[in-house]
Amino acid sequence: MSAASSLLSEEQFLCSICLDVFTDPVSIPCGHNFCKNCITQHWDVNAPCQCPMCKTRFHRRPVLHVNTFISEMAAQFRKSAQMKASSFPHQRCAKPGEVPCDVCTGTKLKALKSCLVCLVSYCETHLEPHQRIKNLRRHKLIDPVENLEGRMCKKHDRLLELFCKTDHMFVCQFCTETDHKLHHFVPLKEECEEKKAELGKTEAFIRQMIQERQLKIQEIKHSVELSKEDADREIADSVRVFTALMQSVERGQAELTDMIEKKQKTTEKKAEDFIKELEQEISELMKRTTEMKRLSRTEDHLHLLQSFPSLNTPPHTKDWTEVSVHRSSYEGTVRRAVAQLEETLSKEMEKLLEAELKRVQQYAVDVTLDPDIAQTYLILSDDGKQVNHGDVEVNLPHNPERFSPCCCVLGKQSFSSGRFYYEVQVKGKTDWDLGVARGSINRKGQITASLENGFWSIWLRNGNEYTALAGPRVLLSLKSKPQKVGVFVDYEEGLVSFYDVDAAALIYSFTGCTFTEKLYPYFSPGLNRGAKNSTPLIISPVNHTD
Repeated sequence: MSAASSLLSEEQFLCSICLDVFTDPVSIPCGHNFCKNCITQHWDVNAPCQCPMCKTRFHRRPVLHVNTFISEMAAQFRKSAQMKASSFPHQRCAKPGEVPCDVCTGTKLKALKSCLVCLVSYCETHLEPHQRIKNLRRHKLIDPVENLEGRMCKKHDRLLELFCKTDHMFVCQFCTETDHKLHHFVPLKEECEEKKAELGKTEAFIRQMIQERQLKIQEIKHSVELSKEDADREIADSVRVFTALMQSVERGQAELTDMIEKKQKTTEKKAEDFIKELEQEISELMKRTTEMKRLSRTEDHLHLLQSFPSLNTPPHTKDWTEVSVHRSSYEGTVRRAVAQLEETLSKEMEKLLEAELKRVQQYAVDVTLDPDIAQTYLILSDDGKQVNHGDVEVNLPHNPERFSPCCCVLGKQSFSSGRFYYEVQVKGKTDWDLGVARGSINRKGQITASLENGFWSIWLRNGNEYTALAGPRVLLSLKSKPQKVGVFVDYEEGLVSFYDVDAAALIYSFTGCTFTEKLYPYFSPGLNRGAKNSTPLIISPVNHTD
């Protein structure tokens, strides 16, 4: 039998319906052979009863008997196919999630290709006829996919080859002549090319998102490094101070160091959380990019179009534009810790304050006065750097945000995060107010510059009465009369500090503040008082010292 089979072509023992070696082959009256089950199912579905090959019609369904000769020959070819399969060691059984061969009996091998004409998936062995037989080579092969029946039009039982742009659905050729006759439709390949172009844009957008997040990670890491440097420097200062003290203050040193380290740990923990979240987003975005690249390379047009809506939609991610890790502020911490040792620490406090002032001066900003909201008796210089009270009211345009009647003005610049510092010359004046204020403060009527009303400020009255407008007010006892006042704000830390610049001394600090809106520099030159207080407040450039 094997000698005879070697003289015959395998094509002679392939069922033209299932395209596999005969199983229980039967011969019908016209002489053509089919698997018994294949021809039976064919006649059950199709009418009239005719040969699938030559279309010969039969008035009665022929009685089918297994052709033993062909059955024996087919068995030989099937055995030969199994031996050939064993010669391909790289072929393996289909695992869960992989497309199995529809032809394999018993153990299913992994499919290598799916045929859109046969609607069958084939392993390498059963795919061989499609690579050798002329008619089968014309069939459309794609990477293996499941649910090939879903690629057929349910209404016309034809392959879905077109995309209706009017109804946004897949249609067959017959659909274009019936329900979709007047619609705009294109081949799946053309629609795929368009969607691939859109995927390319989306992929580029996601790559940009990845790059932005990678840059944000670098920014956060850099902020942590700077914060660590500040922490290290502050700890070093604290060690230098407390080692000069008696044994009784060693406990204070430990408490201060612990507080600084806790702040730094909080900063690092916050940064680690941000980085972890960013890295997770990057991982998800990279997965999305990999899937897009794989989908863009597929020849399976239907699968691409089915997957397109979910992949083309930008993933839900956090907006990181305004996210940052702010360096912890340590200004004044050592000073407050050693304030009880005033006599012993007086010289050390002077050194600390001088260093503190140098640090906050690094956050100097350019502040100019806003003439559109200045009270009408105030005289502002052309460069917006000076203001004093005049005796004559100036005719200015009405503005609901203008101060009236209080002689106040705000800076043009506003701040809603970070740190800023500016200096104001107050030399020669007997009255003034300085500080910061919320943008929503009341600007009409008599205004009390208090914390409750949105002001963090200090003032001078009668030439020698300095007061911090806290709740309650704090009378300040200063060693010298400031000629230039520095104002420093740390938004996140809730800190507003005032410095005597020339003496490198702290005047007052508002601590534990809660800022929820924009802050503006606040100025009041005080009333003229018959030219006794006519000297202007002058916003001065900051002289950075080494």
